[in-house]
Amino acid sequence: MLVQEEAKPFPLSGEELVRVRAVGVCGSDLQWFSKGGIGDARLREPLVLGHEGAGEQGNGERVAFDPAIPCGSCEWCRQGQPNLCPDVQFAGHGSKDGFLREWIAWPSNCLYPLPDTVGAAEGALLEPLGVALHAMDIAKLRMGMTVGVFGCGAIGLLIVQLARLSGATRIIATDLMQHRLDAARNFGASHSFRAERTSGAELPDVLSATGGRGTDVAFEVAGEQSAVETAVGATCPGGMVILAGIPADDRTSFTASTARRKGLTLKLVRRMKHTYPRAIDLAAGGRIDLGSLVTHRFPLAKTAEALATAQRREGLKVIIDM
Repeated sequence: MLVQEEAKPFPLSGEELVRVRAVGVCGSDLQWFSKGGIGDARLREPLVLGHEGAGEQGNGERVAFDPAIPCGSCEWCRQGQPNLCPDVQFAGHGSKDGFLREWIAWPSNCLYPLPDTVGAAEGALLEPLGVALHAMDIAKLRMGMTVGVFGCGAIGLLIVQLARLSGATRIIATDLMQHRLDAARNFGASHSFRAERTSGAELPDVLSATGGRGTDVAFEVAGEQSAVETAVGATCPGGMVILAGIPADDRTSFTASTARRKGLTLKLVRRMKHTYPRAIDLAAGGRIDLGSLVTHRFPLAKTAEALATAQRREGLKVIIDM
């Protein structure tokens, strides 16, 4: 990890110069940092990390960054699915430097004004909230459903909150860490069970909590193979499994006979689309609690310590203050 001085960037046409104020540490940042890549994308040159960010423009306006810059002209962008753009540039990914810097030039149409009720750290968390919203959108959750959330990092905890707002009558959360299960309870989970990394020993408890029926929708947000298996095992016949976790070994598998006999629908989450205005309204109105997710804050000079803290899964969310 290297911290160095660079010249202040010069904004091009359609860009704004923004002073970065807060950056969230994500699990994908940890994969770039510890493994030099994520999935099939590998580093070929030094990379500035950070895709969850908020800052301040020269006129004093506070903004949140959308980290994705789609091409705007491909088939998928024209269909209204910019999150599937094959030519998207994404902050802190591949060769596109991210937000862990004091100043950045960023496209104006990827900046969203923040209301006074949303602080910089909360503004940085609008990105994971956007991912959680997109996961909810593709799940098509209806009032009265039973929901399972398998993995209670930041996105999983946001899904718990959104499921509660959407009228889920039973929200079952699992995680390896007790403090995350406690947070899930505080955010609205009706049941919480300690997971095992390899055994899936929590599955009988999950099924018991549903009277043996299973969940209508299961959100896998852990990036762990055992969580995928548990999600598939816990979902009722005709139900839906949403895979949002990013596995470290870039592989996902499940027992095909279980999924086939139940006739399950599996959907994968690819970032987000058109979620920032809703995310901002939810945060500004106090409907979603972002501030309580922030448990650790570090200055830029201690970024390596911040990443190590997140790698140990201490607390809930690590923020780097610029």
